[in-house]
Amino acid sequence: MTGTMTAPTATSAGAAEVAVRIEDDASPLVRLIGRTLRDSARAGHALETLRRTTGTAAIRSHDTPQTATISFGESGVDVAGGIPAEPDTTLTVDLNARFAPVEDFSGDADLAGGVVRALTPPLPDWREAAQRFWEATRSLPGIPDVLIAVTEGPEGLEQAVLGDGLTQYLIAGAPETLAGVFSGADDLVAVLSSGALGIQGTLSQLSVMTGASWKVRYDV
Repeated sequence: MTGTMTAPTATSAGAAEVAVRIEDDASPLVRLIGRTLRDSARAGHALETLRRTTGTAAIRSHDTPQTATISFGESGVDVAGGIPAEPDTTLTVDLNARFAPVEDFSGDADLAGGVVRALTPPLPDWREAAQRFWEATRSLPGIPDVLIAVTEGPEGLEQAVLGDGLTQYLIAGAPETLAGVFSGADDLVAVLSSGALGIQGTLSQLSVMTGASWKVRYDV
C-alpha cells in the first residue's frame, strides 16, 4: 500500500497523543474506519489498542468488495485501502451493523478483539449527537432551515429543535437509533429501510439529508 497520509488527530483529554491517519483520496471504507477510530480516541475508548506500536488488521466488508488495512505503529494508526500479503489478523464485518463480525477472524486473537472494540466506540447522547450533526451540516446547500429530532423518553415524547426558519425536517426514532444516525455510526438509508426511523419531509429534503448523513459518517 502506498500514498501520502493526511493526519486528523484526536484532541480530547487523555487521547491527544493518538493520531489516526488516512490515505489521500481515501475510499468510503477507509474514511469510515478512520472516523470511527477517531471517535474511539476522543472518547478514551479502546486506547490500549489504539496505542499499540505494532500490528496490521485487515478489514473486509461481508457484502461488498471493499477492503482496508489498519496499521499500528510508534507514531499512531494508519488506515489505507487494500490488504497486505500477510496481515496479523483479518476480520470480515457488516458495515451497516457497526462493524459487527460476520465470520470467525483469522490470525492474532488479541489484535482482532482489540480492533473490534476500537471500531465500536460508545454512542453519544442523542441530543449531543443531533447538535454535532447540525453544526457539521447546516451550511450544506438545500439543508432545511430547521431539524427536529423526536424520541420517546421516560416521561413521554422528547424533542430537539435545531435551527430557525420556514423549512423543516423531522426525524423520529429511539434514542440509540437517533444517536447512531446523527453520529455517523449508522447509515441513514439503511436505518430507514429497516423501519427503525420515521421521517417527515419532502423527497428533495431526504436527498439532501442523505448527503448530510454521509458527510458525517465518512467525515468528508
